[in-house]
Amino acid sequence: MAGALFFCAVTLASLPGCALFGPSETIQLKQATAEQLTALLQEQAGEVRTIKGLFSAKITGGMLPIGQRVQGTVFYQRPNAIRLRGFSAVGSEIFEFVQIEDQFKLRLPTMGREVTGRPSEADHLGQLTRPFQLSVWAMSGIIGTQVVGPDESVRLTEDGSRYRLDVVTAPGQNGTAPFVARRIWFDRRNLLVVQEERLSPSGDVEATMQFDDYRAVGGGVEVVSAVNGQAPAPDKRIMRPFAIRMTDGQGSGSLQVTFHELVPNEPIKPSELGRV
Repeated sequence: MAGALFFCAVTLASLPGCALFGPSETIQLKQATAEQLTALLQEQAGEVRTIKGLFSAKITGGMLPIGQRVQGTVFYQRPNAIRLRGFSAVGSEIFEFVQIEDQFKLRLPTMGREVTGRPSEADHLGQLTRPFQLSVWAMSGIIGTQVVGPDESVRLTEDGSRYRLDVVTAPGQNGTAPFVARRIWFDRRNLLVVQEERLSPSGDVEATMQFDDYRAVGGGVEVVSAVNGQAPAPDKRIMRPFAIRMTDGQGSGSLQVTFHELVPNEPIKPSELGRV
């Protein structure tokens, strides 16, 4: 019996493509410079002029005072107009958050509350507004990660199978020193953004966003590759994450968003964007 088992083992090992002894799959990692990744962010953001989405969200840690599970819609129009609405399982409206240019409105019908102001003032307008501002950061996954500004600089680091791009602010008018405001991780297999951190001037992490389950949406766009500078691809598909996890760096909880539908570059009515 032992001899028969030994013969079988030798026979299996000699078969071509044997899973036990065959060569392991080699993952091809792409090469890119800081300038190419910066251009890639610009390219990916330019793919989307508008976007409409349906999502469900799971909230942990009491981050939002609206329950733990929400169904929602998002409407976005470049350059800076976004509307988020959340509904209960029976369809009643739980919240509405509208941000257009430098003004926002937060309405909580179930609490009888409404707050308006500027995004820069959100932290001073009560604890209700911060989670919704963080949610707008989380939506950068479908809108396109914020591009590097003309006065910002970048530093690139290889981080295993990822690249990490540190975005450094310019010196402030009041003499404040430059600091790393964002860290962006790219998967080197496809150069898609898989994680972003927002940092305070003191270096504390304000929020962490993780992007997963990328899928092609829309009918494609014509762009020149930011990595190799080749001629435009006639039907380059728009890739967007259908799973986003946002963790509050101040410890108030996390938000896990799963998209069920994303429709880019279709006209959006003024009524769909709401008012502030």
